[in-house]
Amino acid sequence: MRGSLLNANQPLRIAVIGGDGTGPEVAAEGIKVLQAVSKLDGFKYETVDFDFGGDRYLRTGEVLPEGAVEELKKFDAIFLGAVGHPDVQPGILEKGLLLELRFQLDQYINLRPVKLFPGVETPLAGKGPDDIDFVVVRENTEDLYCGVGGYLKKHTPDEVASQTALYTRKGCERCIRWAFEFTRRRNNPKKMLTLVAKTNVLTYGHDLWWRTFQEVAKEYSDIKADYNHVDACCMWMVKNPEYYDVIVTTNMFGDIITDLGGILQGGMGVAAGGNLNPEPGGTSMYEPMGGSAPKYTGTGKINPVAAINAMSMLLEHSGQPKSAERIQQAIQTVTGTKMKSQAAGKMGYTTSEVGDLVCEAL
Repeated sequence: MRGSLLNANQPLRIAVIGGDGTGPEVAAEGIKVLQAVSKLDGFKYETVDFDFGGDRYLRTGEVLPEGAVEELKKFDAIFLGAVGHPDVQPGILEKGLLLELRFQLDQYINLRPVKLFPGVETPLAGKGPDDIDFVVVRENTEDLYCGVGGYLKKHTPDEVASQTALYTRKGCERCIRWAFEFTRRRNNPKKMLTLVAKTNVLTYGHDLWWRTFQEVAKEYSDIKADYNHVDACCMWMVKNPEYYDVIVTTNMFGDIITDLGGILQGGMGVAAGGNLNPEPGGTSMYEPMGGSAPKYTGTGKINPVAAINAMSMLLEHSGQPKSAERIQQAIQTVTGTKMKSQAAGKMGYTTSEVGDLVCEAL
């Protein structure tokens, strides 16, 4: 990760995009925990706020102003609250900000830990924290998200729409290789990497994934190379989540199964993810998986655990793994011994009070 290459005497530079709705509120709790843990562990950081989101778009007509990406490249990491505004047509902010940053910053790994914290309810009967603890590595810059396609005879009875999935050997291999390395570092007793695809139907692009996976696996004899069709994976994630260690998958399938994973781990109030550019000098972005939840704006009811969890991920991949683990343990103390629920308005505490509890538990 970029952070591992940082000079220990240089502060960690973080761009903060609070975004829309409750995004700024949960981001503030992540920053609050960052401030507390930095004092305990003695590292320096700097944050700069950016007002990218729905309000700016409505005011100026632009999602990312000219030069914004180049400015963000100067930071070690980006911390995102949430985007999504009720007065902005769906897709504008998601494509113009989230996908644009993923593509332009070449954040080719989407990393989604699926971990059930103590005290958090899962819809899976009889399953606990020991059963739900795996990671999904999702390719983040190819597949159907490239936007290749078009219309013929639009708005007529003969309309044709096409959407083309693009896969490259480079894109497949760098994601798969990173996943093998991550599985090795994770060092779970299973030491197993499962490729999730649909090779029996998607016989071109997913054949490329399959062949690349088999070839790279030869270099990692210490890792068990496993395979699931995506439909079978969805079944086994529900029936036997304890089976998995690390999953590597395509952009579209990863988008789907990580939402399933989010529910298994107790909902979007706790789920966090990273969009990683692991190359030297790359800038990665970390975010809670929940949306902007505009109806809760300013009420103090929204759960900040996912944002605090995202801050833990940011530190883990930016050269401060000790602090990241400290935050993880503090979160689990709070979910296991303090919070009544992870649902908005039912936590037993306000948004800010949950952040305070995590700081106290550090």
